[in-house]
Amino acid sequence: MKTMPETDNSKLQQRTLPETLEWWEVAALEKQGCSADDWNDVTFAPGTDLTKIRNVHFGRNVYIDSGAVIRNVPGGISNCRIGKNAIIENVARISFDHEAPCGVGTSICALDETGSRPVVAYPGLSAQAATLMARLPKWFDTNINPTIHDFLDTKSVRQEIGDGAVVRDCGRIINVSVGAGATVEGARSLVNGALINNAQSGRPLAYIGNGVDAENFIIEDGKADSGAILRNCYIGQGAEVEKGFSAHDSLFFANCSFENGEACALLAGPYSVSMHKGTLMIGCQTAFMNAGSSTNQSNHMYKLGPVHWGVLERGVKTSSGAYIMFGAKIGAFSMIMGAHKTHPDSSDFPFSYLFGDERGATVVVPGAMLRSCGLLRDEQKWPTRDRRLKRKLPMHDRITFNVLNPFTVDSMLNAIDTITGLLSRPADDDLYLRYKGMKFTRAALERAKTLYTAAIFKYLSMTLPEPVIPSSDGEAAEEWVDIGGQIIPRSYLDKAMNSTSLYDVEKIFDEAYSQYDRLQIQWIGRRFGKWWRQHQNRIPIGAEQFDEMVVEDRQEYLENLTRETHMLDL
Repeated sequence: MKTMPETDNSKLQQRTLPETLEWWEVAALEKQGCSADDWNDVTFAPGTDLTKIRNVHFGRNVYIDSGAVIRNVPGGISNCRIGKNAIIENVARISFDHEAPCGVGTSICALDETGSRPVVAYPGLSAQAATLMARLPKWFDTNINPTIHDFLDTKSVRQEIGDGAVVRDCGRIINVSVGAGATVEGARSLVNGALINNAQSGRPLAYIGNGVDAENFIIEDGKADSGAILRNCYIGQGAEVEKGFSAHDSLFFANCSFENGEACALLAGPYSVSMHKGTLMIGCQTAFMNAGSSTNQSNHMYKLGPVHWGVLERGVKTSSGAYIMFGAKIGAFSMIMGAHKTHPDSSDFPFSYLFGDERGATVVVPGAMLRSCGLLRDEQKWPTRDRRLKRKLPMHDRITFNVLNPFTVDSMLNAIDTITGLLSRPADDDLYLRYKGMKFTRAALERAKTLYTAAIFKYLSMTLPEPVIPSSDGEAAEEWVDIGGQIIPRSYLDKAMNSTSLYDVEKIFDEAYSQYDRLQIQWIGRRFGKWWRQHQNRIPIGAEQFDEMVVEDRQEYLENLTRETHMLDL
């Protein structure tokens, strides 16, 4: 029979083998308020300081690495690895079921909310892959779904509180993997999820804070805090969901910020923002979006369920109280004001103001946003506000920041042709011209041609090394598409759609991202025809006119601000 060492404290502080406890160590832990279903199922690594483990109940299959601090877990720890130097304090319960998925493989019912467009969540999910899953459900079901379980096996997370992780002052934590270096503080309840940190040591973004209640989730280099309620959600790199925001079946990608309101079946691409109470984002896809207070959408006509959904192309903003009845598709960098109930498709007219009239019809002022001094300011500020920077993360979301790019410029080129056709028609009796459920005045359309032309010259000036349109290689210019904040030629999307592996899909998007500049110049040579080549000497002049227009808008804004400020003086 073994006898207790004379200096038991030194033995408790310094272990040499990963093994179960000696009888005197069990006695010491029990004296420190600890208990176990079976002490033989609790294993400690060399260097474990048992004096730092107090008031804990251990269930089955627990491994504790060196340097761990564990205090006050009355509901117990079971089926779990406690990582090196991890800190666990004041937690109701930490437990894992056998082979618990920890959020990996969660099906997120994006867009139409019925489950017919599922996005499968996993570590490393990109905005691009999620967009394909949600927008191309037949492709996902045919090409990807047959092997999705094998793929998810490669993306599994450990049942652990990882090395250097901190978990304190929390309620129950059930089947939740907390990655190395991540922090959970004050969470109310976490069930079936993963908190993943890919950042360098000491610079984590992965955080779950006070009052968070989450089930079926993955938070990867993102943040949920201050009373957020999450069900079936993915929060991506640099994204933040906090201040009581509630969301279910929603995805938030790079650098999103959502506070106070709620989301349902939302696919929020990079830099989408909603900050206000009373704002509901439901059944739509966004990127670079800014939602005004009490913004609202409808996805339910009380006939076949919540099957309606819409797309707000990149850069859309909504004013206070804006409302959209889905389905609808809103063109890039447009401003939405009032109520829109006629399912508008303004994607042919980017950079527009959209006003809802008294009957819910959509009145469009095309191109009006191009005058805004805030437009190119946004392009400059987005990269500087990238929370992923300086952490050397493997960045999952590929982001094209350019406001003027082949996607928006092609839309403007097409808009000029559409406007020419509309202007050749007589107006209706109310003096409006109508197109795709929208109303236009003749004056607004004529003005838009000038605005779009100036913006296209500005784009050519910014993109071309010399103000000369490159020669065409004789090939037809292909359409470009926006996939979750990344602008790519449609041929790359077609290649992705022919893939049967998500790994191959990501490689295709990586290739398109690395080749963006070259492909853009090639597209310009193919897309710009006779009229533009005949007038390419106007590129510097047109770009200057565009800049002057923006300067005028800024000056007018500042003058109005000065008058308002003076009015409010004491």
